[in-house]
Amino acid sequence: MVTATALEAELLALAGSVPDPELPVLTLSELGVVRAVRVQNAGSVEVQLTPTYTGCPAIEAMSSDIERVLHEHGVRQVTVRTVLAPAWSTDDITDEGRRKLREFGIAPPRTGRGTGPVALALGPTRTLDADPVRCPHCGSADTELLSRFSSTACKALRRCLACREPFDHFKEL
Repeated sequence: MVTATALEAELLALAGSVPDPELPVLTLSELGVVRAVRVQNAGSVEVQLTPTYTGCPAIEAMSSDIERVLHEHGVRQVTVRTVLAPAWSTDDITDEGRRKLREFGIAPPRTGRGTGPVALALGPTRTLDADPVRCPHCGSADTELLSRFSSTACKALRRCLACREPFDHFKEL
């Protein structure tokens, strides 16, 4: 494992401060997608970025936003490299990121669920497991899945059966 220098840590914080283009309430650091920043030589850095899933359309916007922020802070040459291994998991979202998702009205992914096959059900499906998806509006665990896909591929559409409000749920990957 390579230890980051003070400059690399500073640049990592700057790159991580970029808002996610699809969920601007979160920074890329809170989302857990900025993996590392390496200084190549004077004025040149490489940023390692892992998409939430292969083919994520937001990766281009993330890359250009990172480049812009680092250019604004005096870095002449920025290379953003997509790194697919280790794969990103929803377990990479920070506690602060989960809190922000909840406050924004999106149920955060459950922890420890970022591995294994994803169950698929058709039609409205109630949450009946020991770790239910809780409504971000009222906190009820009595929710149902309406659609596996919502406004983005990484979210599902759910409804709370207590307050009757629909909400997005950031799916576990």
